[in-house]
Amino acid sequence: MLLQRIDSNVAWGIARAMIDGFNRHYRLFRAESARAKHRFETADWAGQQRAQRERIEFYDLRVKECVTRLEREFQASQQPMEVWQQAKLLYIGMLVDHRQPELAETFFNSVTTKILHRSYFQNDFIFVRPAISTEYIEPEDPSSHTTYRCYYPQTLEELQPTLQRMVQDFGLRVPFEDLARDVADVHDALLPLFDHSRLRPNFQIQVLDSLFYRNKGAYAVGKLINGFQEVPFALPILHNAHGQLVIDALLHGEDDLLMLFSFARAYFMVDMEVPSAYVQFLRSMMPRKPRAEFYNALGLAKQGKTLFYRDFLYHMRHSTDKFRIAPGIKGMVMLVFDLPSFPFVFKVIKDRFPPQKDITPEQVRAKYQLVKQHDRAGRMADTLEFSEVGFPRARFTDELIEEILREAPSQIEIGDRNGDGNVEVVLKHVYIERRMIPLNIYLQECFDALKADPNDQRARQQLEHAVIEYGNAIKDLVAANIFPGDMLWKNFGITRHGKVVFYDYDEIEYITDCNFRRVPPPRNEDDELSGEVWYSVGPHDVFPETFGPFLLSNPLVREIFMRHHADLLDVEFWLAHQQRLRAGHVHDIFPYEQSRRFSTRRAVALSPTAESAARAAAPEPPPLDGAALVAASSTFSSAEGVTA
Repeated sequence: MLLQRIDSNVAWGIARAMIDGFNRHYRLFRAESARAKHRFETADWAGQQRAQRERIEFYDLRVKECVTRLEREFQASQQPMEVWQQAKLLYIGMLVDHRQPELAETFFNSVTTKILHRSYFQNDFIFVRPAISTEYIEPEDPSSHTTYRCYYPQTLEELQPTLQRMVQDFGLRVPFEDLARDVADVHDALLPLFDHSRLRPNFQIQVLDSLFYRNKGAYAVGKLINGFQEVPFALPILHNAHGQLVIDALLHGEDDLLMLFSFARAYFMVDMEVPSAYVQFLRSMMPRKPRAEFYNALGLAKQGKTLFYRDFLYHMRHSTDKFRIAPGIKGMVMLVFDLPSFPFVFKVIKDRFPPQKDITPEQVRAKYQLVKQHDRAGRMADTLEFSEVGFPRARFTDELIEEILREAPSQIEIGDRNGDGNVEVVLKHVYIERRMIPLNIYLQECFDALKADPNDQRARQQLEHAVIEYGNAIKDLVAANIFPGDMLWKNFGITRHGKVVFYDYDEIEYITDCNFRRVPPPRNEDDELSGEVWYSVGPHDVFPETFGPFLLSNPLVREIFMRHHADLLDVEFWLAHQQRLRAGHVHDIFPYEQSRRFSTRRAVALSPTAESAARAAAPEPPPLDGAALVAASSTFSSAEGVTA
């Protein structure tokens, strides 16, 4: 872009209105995030969840307000190309000393693309690439607000009081039950993680200035540095049963923090003046995690979406493989495809569903929006939603094109929409999720390994872990007031950290809206022998005792499941949780196991957690014989084929 002059008053007015619109958005976003501290201190859990839901809507509301203003004051859609070019350059000038320039650029794009024709969607008119660097941005007043704080214990003896001062500096206005005891636990858990026999000159603790609030927890996030060693950590701070605070655990290392910042959990509330500085700090502890997912975790989903799309375009330019139909059992509602070299899957809603799926495409979209706004409890994958997305036709297999044209013809257009000679596949509406291994495929691989070698302990452990995790996932969803509906194994996936996550949302319901019932006894012998249902079934009726025949036809799976999760087949389990949820109880669901909690070594009456109830110790499974493995493998495969 090279303009002779920048002298348009209209362009300046458009740029000024847009920066005002963004500043209003971030001011409201940050204020709501800052209020999370008060909600945590007052144990206003329902208010915390409500604020998390409502904050998601802030961005689209501010974009709509700005578009309306631009049309009303400047007839923005009627302005010539030169005005919009000048508006972008003037806007860049307004971002030079801005604390959130990357977010402001994305806001500019969101507003502009709702006004201009898509032929303007190029770097002359929108921010296809970022224009302002986010490196080394500092808060406006570092004396009152900083990105992270540093503490320098001079000796090992000073480490414990330093940790205590670090926690106190967060200024929580609720007393700890015993802060000295908690800090001693943290201190003792930290020592084995670094070479403390010799403290290096740079020995220090760095901790982000704001706590990270989510549901009923607050997390202090930082790292300990000693020489070349860095130990990332997070300290979960909870309320005990008496309303006092406790440090519940020490999470440490990249894997622990990746679980804390998982794509399957609700967004954090964090008071940040410079979001890019927080992202940079977090990336230093989790270098494998994309920047887009950090912005998502911090509640800045639109920026996450922008960065994801830039990463995707970059990957497309540097790869040659083709989009294909995703492997696994095909769904009834979604058409799923992927690019083998890219770790995400793409989902398109089909135009028509089979009779057993009594739902419309609009209702499916509403279910996905529900998941977006709800506490995902670490068990439901986050989704990115895109409209009018263009892909090169040459990168699609013919088989995939035929599948989309057959199953979702209203969602696809093929042509040269930009007039540049490049034929594109344009999808009207698509969801994008992290790729996981479908649980039915994962289990079948275990069966195949055990069939080949009945003494394969690794396969046996993986099988047991997957079945236990499957039940844990359902219990965590229940605790979050979610009934998954279709609980077939194929609707769950397993992550690289071994967590089972649900990703098929078209039948989810709130637990509080379901009617859990026992199967009535047969009225006579004909009922008992009949293959038909002899009792009435309402639209929200659920019969937990009937889950077994659909889910547990495999004898190996059934044996493990019944040892750990037999309560899921008992209507009383569901009714008890439903009663607590209707009474307003908010369960604790935290991203670490019961064994990681300091409370396992202390006699403290903490609130029971959904995860702790689900992870009771169980006896060792009995040895497996070859005949049973052969029968199990064939039974599981045929069962999945039938239920699909």
